[in-house]
Amino acid sequence: MARISISKLTVEFAVFGSSARSLKNSILAKATGGRVTFGHRNIVTVRAIDGLDLELRDGDRAALVGPNGSGKSTLLRALSGIYKPTAGHISITGRVGTLLDPKAGLDLEATGYENIYLRGYLLGMSTREIQTKMDYIAGFTELGDFLSLPMKTYSEGMVARLAFAISTAPENDILLVDEGIGAVDEGFQEKAEKRIAQIFDRASIVILASHSEKLLERFCNCRIHMDRGKLVERTMPHPAP
Repeated sequence: MARISISKLTVEFAVFGSSARSLKNSILAKATGGRVTFGHRNIVTVRAIDGLDLELRDGDRAALVGPNGSGKSTLLRALSGIYKPTAGHISITGRVGTLLDPKAGLDLEATGYENIYLRGYLLGMSTREIQTKMDYIAGFTELGDFLSLPMKTYSEGMVARLAFAISTAPENDILLVDEGIGAVDEGFQEKAEKRIAQIFDRASIVILASHSEKLLERFCNCRIHMDRGKLVERTMPHPAP
């Protein structure tokens, strides 16, 4: 049974070498949305997540909403293990998959096939799992012989196809998605949307951060509203256990 339990989560970032009275800090305070504090030795601390408590369980399809700088992307990256909590605790039961930056880990000098391994390893897939999925990934991209060529020879749309196919290949219990999941060329869009629907249906828990109301209404059954790193409001499809 998949589950996410977050208790008093705080995530802070230190910015070194900035004067507390500089224009840079004033801009930073307005731009981040999080709480900014000025410490000793010209260190600025940005609190992106501030004491967050949250529980999600099987069947939750959560829309993560809020203004830019509210902490949505930081929360997803903390859940994926990219960011480490400054304080608090995250407990996750189930395998976590992400659609945060589909192109991360790709190498322009490597071939399409080599990039399937590189990106697959980054997603936590084993060599055997990648080999099992290889024909599916290759077929889904529709790139044919281009997969044997260096990725630097690809168009932007071809890179997006490859990145999307690899990123949606693993079988995951929990799926974290941050905007841009449909960022593929127009001719590939319908196929990508069907694939997204399939992986959403298969996952036990989904957290989707997006400004697209159409996308949120289609895929989500509850909402988590954040502002300045805090949970402002939560709507639930069913009572918490």
